[in-house]
Amino acid sequence: MEKIIFFGLIISILIFIIYLGGRAIMMGLSAKNSNRSESEIKKNDNLKNLSEELDKINELLKSGALTQEEFEKAKKKILDN
Repeated sequence: MEKIIFFGLIISILIFIIYLGGRAIMMGLSAKNSNRSESEIKKNDNLKNLSEELDKINELLKSGALTQEEFEKAKKKILDN
């Protein structure tokens, strides 16, 4: 009888520990995914800004406000940042 009570307690404690461990792992994965989403948003914003800047200098080139040489310098400066 004592063995049954002892093993019953041990099994319930192990189940509780596994539950806590699984919960902690799931919270960690959730936090990792939310951080990944924020970094992807920042990357998308940076790409959007780059394309807008390149479009602007391309329009200046087409309108004749910039020479091809000035365009290349401006493009290089935008892409290097």
